[in-house]
Amino acid sequence: MVAICPHYVPEGRRMSLLNLEKSELTELAAQVRKDYEALKAEGLELDLTRGKPSKAQLDLSNDLLVLPGRGHYTDAAGNDLRNYGNQKGIKELRELWGKLTNMDPELLIAADSSSLNIMYDLILWAYTFGTNSSEKPWSKEETIKWICPTPGYDRHFAITESFGFELISVPMEEDGPDIEAVEELAKDPQVKGMWVVPMFSNPSGAVISEEKTRRLAAMETGAPDFRIVWDNAYAVHTLTEDFPEVLPILEIAEQEGNPDRFWAMSSSSKITFAGSGVSFFGSSADNLKWYLEHAGIRGIGPNKINQLAHYEFFGSAEGVRAVMRRHAALLAPKFEAVLRILDKNLTHHEIADWTHPEGGYFISLNVLEGTATRVWELARDAGILLTKAGSAFPYGKDEKDHNIRLAPSLPPQEEVEAAMDGVATCVLLAALEKLGA
Repeated sequence: MVAICPHYVPEGRRMSLLNLEKSELTELAAQVRKDYEALKAEGLELDLTRGKPSKAQLDLSNDLLVLPGRGHYTDAAGNDLRNYGNQKGIKELRELWGKLTNMDPELLIAADSSSLNIMYDLILWAYTFGTNSSEKPWSKEETIKWICPTPGYDRHFAITESFGFELISVPMEEDGPDIEAVEELAKDPQVKGMWVVPMFSNPSGAVISEEKTRRLAAMETGAPDFRIVWDNAYAVHTLTEDFPEVLPILEIAEQEGNPDRFWAMSSSSKITFAGSGVSFFGSSADNLKWYLEHAGIRGIGPNKINQLAHYEFFGSAEGVRAVMRRHAALLAPKFEAVLRILDKNLTHHEIADWTHPEGGYFISLNVLEGTATRVWELARDAGILLTKAGSAFPYGKDEKDHNIRLAPSLPPQEEVEAAMDGVATCVLLAALEKLGA
């Protein structure tokens, strides 16, 4: 694999690319183009597009496939879980997950595999019927606006975009969204809500502070039915031995006088098996009543046998954390490799910066403004698939054209390293082209 660091630095100097003389840029560009052609000649087929668990991670949960044990199909109360009913999900799993996510299990619903399905339903039902706090269905509003911290999760943005909402970007900072910007936007009665990934945010890895959380819970909103989708998808997805405190979001909402404000999500999708896990929805009693009224018409209950299997597999909240430590042992070396290669090849050129997450599934890479799309194209042409530039922004439009989301979880370690060496070459070449070299 092409290595690009030492000979790309003028002898005796470690200067920003932006400060090089024209002749130095031209000389460097010739070398980088040569290395890029060598990269293309390798015929790579590498994929860093989505944050999927690797096979080794999925293998961690294979014991789940034989649970529950033969002839065992009742919950602690003796209910036959093979039958219809129980929209809230089995109590023992809700109690386990409540301890894990710092929520009252009575305010927590255990559902089927995808929290994205719940989020879509919530928006759909608010749009069609209105929420329990709405004066009318959202579809009857002249305009609906939605706050989107960016860079953020493309699938979140796609949900609200599909309903025709006007998506408004606010910067995602290290301790959560730009709270002053959010507070100002929320005064508009046409602003109905916002997306938030509070822990190890996608893609930056940011963790929201308690101070910003309380301000979100307490702020005045122009819309009485303003909702925050609090998608705690990575609440226990640490890359270290430590598990940050999960804020008691429903208690905070109650304390700040807006108990209905948060729709809180969680799931086992990147803990056990994607697509066949359990999702969770926590909110106020009034919100859950509204949700269950519609959910009861849509279906007759979740897969409770699968919920029992997950409860038996984990056993306790600490059992979940034990599984996540094994995930971290597989993921952390890949993240370390990405950071090491980026630092080795790009730091001294001062044309890019990137996040250093302590959890989650992504690294957010910012390249020279106006070059992210070109980096993506160069990588694609060299056989390295990246998430398309702009994907972490509403409508897929990054006005600065500078952000790329890196997802190192799925490929084997050696492929991650090969891909990142190639990405570094592409970042440098795109910057040199931008500078006219």
